[in-house]
Amino acid sequence: MARTMESLAKKIFKGILVAELVGVFGAYFLFTKMNTSQDFRQTMNKKFPFILKVYYKSIEQAGMHGIREQDQQKWLNSKN
Repeated sequence: MARTMESLAKKIFKGILVAELVGVFGAYFLFTKMNTSQDFRQTMNKKFPFILKVYYKSIEQAGMHGIREQDQQKWLNSKN
């Protein structure tokens, strides 16, 4: 009985570890894509605006200002 509980605990731990790694790499990929592509940020603005707001807040806290304004200006000019 104790051996099966130990085995189950290891499987659960491995599952959680894999989920964490997938989450970290996914967040890194998403951040990198948003950081390098203004078109991707526009797509994110249309589909998932809350994620884009988090991106803007994180880069502003890191000291990179003006990205949000540049994006809004370009998107406004492209509508006209």
